[in-house]
Amino acid sequence: MDRTIAPDLVEISSISLIEPNKRMDFPVPFYVMDQVPNSTSRIELYFNAGSTQGKVGLASIVSGLLLSGTEKMSSTEIHSALDDLGGFQDVTLGHESVVISLYGLNDNLLEIIDLYCKSLKNVAFHEYEIKELKKDRIQRLKINLEKVSFLAQREFSKYLFHDSLYGRIIEDQDYEGITREEIIEFHQQFYLDGLYKIVLVGDFAEKQIAKIQDILIPICNKRDRIFEKNLNNQKGYYHIEKVGALQTAIRVGRILFNRKHEDYIDLMILNTILGEYFGSRLMSNLREDKGYTYGVGSMLSEFHETGYFLIATEVGKEHAKNAIQEIENEIVRLQNELVGSEELDLVRNYLLGQLLKSADGPYSMTDLCVGLYSFDLGVDFYDKYLEKIKTITPERLQELAKKYLNWSDLTVVSAG
Repeated sequence: MDRTIAPDLVEISSISLIEPNKRMDFPVPFYVMDQVPNSTSRIELYFNAGSTQGKVGLASIVSGLLLSGTEKMSSTEIHSALDDLGGFQDVTLGHESVVISLYGLNDNLLEIIDLYCKSLKNVAFHEYEIKELKKDRIQRLKINLEKVSFLAQREFSKYLFHDSLYGRIIEDQDYEGITREEIIEFHQQFYLDGLYKIVLVGDFAEKQIAKIQDILIPICNKRDRIFEKNLNNQKGYYHIEKVGALQTAIRVGRILFNRKHEDYIDLMILNTILGEYFGSRLMSNLREDKGYTYGVGSMLSEFHETGYFLIATEVGKEHAKNAIQEIENEIVRLQNELVGSEELDLVRNYLLGQLLKSADGPYSMTDLCVGLYSFDLGVDFYDKYLEKIKTITPERLQELAKKYLNWSDLTVVSAG
């Protein structure tokens, strides 16, 4: 190979995804990706135990106590046993679910799963553990309430998810009012009878998978999951005054939809132009040109039955008013001016490259596929995505900006 000669540039025409296998002999969706060229493995357990379930703060407390100890093993002993097996665990609490991710080598993952599930099923919820976690959560809340970014996001969620469980705000007294009886009841309802999806990545024999199924089947969800829909954000501008703050955090957005909507892919492309990558218009304006911020970005986020659009940044307090105006200016420019061909070509290439990057390896491919299955979509979604990237027109982008990004429809929050 002559490394002085650059390789040819080849246009991306398709993405070849290897899909995980869906187990047909299990009561909840169980996906297995066995195309792993090494001895690493991961299992993800999805529980119907998100923050919209139960009273405010209860989901957070329970998720923090899952390995707090049983009658036979203390929390320290459980974590030491996991370490001895080379296991690593991560618990992610979202609005609609809790995802427990367990990592390890193939030879040990079955033992890791067994140990973790025994600890989860038999957690004792000792009063001293509950008291310590409450104290920790309250202290963490007090610290976060001193941060303008936290204040802005908290207030933004309240107005974005107006009159909805998604917009509930936690206070000190919410943690303090949670009882051990409520914790036990939540655990029984949403963990011992709440497992609704499993994703396994690793090269396992059929006997090993069968043993994993035997461990997990007793805690599978036996009820239909219910989600809120038809959410509406409260429009307008809202400010949280933070005395002594040197910066102002800004959040701008609105309720939209998830990837099941016919306009979702096109809107993803428009969002990239506006603020999703380093060369975006918002970054070029607020950071490179004006020097208001180190970073600004926009994103589309999804729930099971809805989704939302968000712009987020932090600026010097003296620049807050101008920064909000510049964000509005960039949105209005998308509505009034067609995107130039040079900029659009740059974004096309960026998105194609990001799609290739996101499909690199069995773990990434699994995440891409399972993300689609959650919305009852197939992998042909990415074929459509590729085609949209290549064929979308400036006129279509302008149409979307006028349809979904009217300033009067947005929720604007600042804190500082």
